[in-house]
Amino acid sequence: MFKKLLASVGIGGAKVDTILLTDSVMPGGTFEAEVHIQAGEVEQDISGLDLALCTQVKVENDEGTHWKTHTLQTWRVCEKRTLQAGETLTLPVSGQLHAETPITQLPVVNNQTRVWLATGLDIDMALDASDKDPLNIAPTPAIQACMAAMNNLGYDLFKADVEAGFIRGRQFQSRSGCYQELEYRPTQRSWLGVKEVELSFIAEQHRTHVLVEIDRAFRGDGYRELTLEHSGISVETAQQQLQQLLG
Repeated sequence: MFKKLLASVGIGGAKVDTILLTDSVMPGGTFEAEVHIQAGEVEQDISGLDLALCTQVKVENDEGTHWKTHTLQTWRVCEKRTLQAGETLTLPVSGQLHAETPITQLPVVNNQTRVWLATGLDIDMALDASDKDPLNIAPTPAIQACMAAMNNLGYDLFKADVEAGFIRGRQFQSRSGCYQELEYRPTQRSWLGVKEVELSFIAEQHRTHVLVEIDRAFRGDGYRELTLEHSGISVETAQQQLQQLLG
């Protein structure tokens, strides 16, 4: 009886750890992992095990700016079961990342983008029953082409972050509830008055849409958009379209 009471408040409760088997993955790509569950000193009932893809998003409102955790998607790893005292479980898991998963592998010092897998055991009142594993998210070929094109056009990436909300264009609309912004500044003074350029990407199966926000010294902010077909993606193609928009 005394041990049962200890278990209900999480003393000697089950612990969970996720081991990632995929070093790097692109948005829309698949990952593989193993979830290890170590039961506590007594038998425990769990309601299930979930794996969640999370990111850190910036929220701006009348009270100021703050950060919060945003869940992009979840996977059910196992259903309700009873863990025997001292039991060890290893559960293989794989999943496909949301196409709008933010990029973390970026050549920028001020990178505020965080993406991780959160593993949770749904045990009533359990303590220390969750784990967070950061993910390395690599840019897709379309995003790589745009980044290289911006460098060729004389712009440096100086910050990356993820904001809460949705973006839309004439042919696209985001669905994840957040969007990443890659913020660029010209390496030299722009005679066109461009102070800053922000790129956000919305990928589909065969093409990637790019929302371009241009901050000009004399005209304020303005939005443009372009679409890159994956079948003909190249730095030259991206550079030509971006140059037309920025010019």
